[in-house]
Amino acid sequence: MFYSLCRNVVFVALLCAPAMLCSAKTESDKGIEFFEKKIRPVLVTQCYKCHSAKSTKVKGGLLVDSREGLFKGGDSGPAIVPKQPQRSRLLKAVSYTDPDLQMPPKNKLSAQQIKDLETWIKMGAPDPRRATLSTSPAPLSTNLWSLKPISKPALPKVRNTSWAKTPVDQFILAKLEEKNLTPVAVANKRTLIRRATYDLIGLPPTPEEIDAFLKDKSPDAFEHVVDRLLASPHYGERWGRHWLDLVRYADTSGCNSDFPVPSAYRYRNYVIDSFNSDKPYAHFIEEQIAGDLLPSKTVEERNEHIIATGYLAISRRFGSRAQEMHLTLEDTIDNLGKTMLGLSVGCARCHDHKFDP
Repeated sequence: MFYSLCRNVVFVALLCAPAMLCSAKTESDKGIEFFEKKIRPVLVTQCYKCHSAKSTKVKGGLLVDSREGLFKGGDSGPAIVPKQPQRSRLLKAVSYTDPDLQMPPKNKLSAQQIKDLETWIKMGAPDPRRATLSTSPAPLSTNLWSLKPISKPALPKVRNTSWAKTPVDQFILAKLEEKNLTPVAVANKRTLIRRATYDLIGLPPTPEEIDAFLKDKSPDAFEHVVDRLLASPHYGERWGRHWLDLVRYADTSGCNSDFPVPSAYRYRNYVIDSFNSDKPYAHFIEEQIAGDLLPSKTVEERNEHIIATGYLAISRRFGSRAQEMHLTLEDTIDNLGKTMLGLSVGCARCHDHKFDP
């Protein structure tokens, strides 16, 4: 049942953007993510009816559908004072501490929702929304890198034409020269094998491997080193862990009890083996999302496809209540968007169009 639910919503998510990996989060990113996950849904469902630009009558002169509206406040003053929850009227209203100021008037927010609002205000009330006169969906931005078509740009001109050995080198050198920087000197063989070995398998080269490379005077000596490292099982262990970090692999469930998942290692080994076998990326993704639906020629291949869906099985759990499964589904989709797509699909919680400005 869990596989089916995850797979269906994940397929919808995959329609939203091209495949790319996500970047590291800044503190600002974390603040915006907290707002989108915890705060905006509450404002939309509990406040917009009476306090948004679309309200037939804005009560108390307060608009909460933009950052400016919250900070400006209504007839009684600012609704939010960043980093000062005790001075924020919005928090006072939802906490029901004043019998004359209780919002929403009919149903008090849950204790967790009130705590989230307090946490958000302490963070400085990060809010990406801006007031706008138009409520229609924003036009698609052609400047967003993940939405641009793949192209083959012309090679940039460089001054040191002898340094670049490949087209990629030429782009690197162009940026260096733009900053008036010069490349470092060419590494000697001992340094080169050390760098390559650490990069590809995460371990230092042995003295015997170093000696063999130093004695090899053939023009393709380094190529042989790289081929040997790529053929090592340690290569998948080294580079597979980057993928496991992105999908947040763990040997436990991640919920309150955080109980062990004894079979989780099978998915870990699947990832390692996929890197070592140089599996095509598209197939790698397909197996993890829908492996149990893919055709297979052998029992072994069928088992591998099912183990690949461990990506869904090890999704983060929330609490111990049955009604919280929707949070697991939502979090899985959010992780898929950031790991495998160029866009997060978290905006779909509150918007019925794909792209925001």
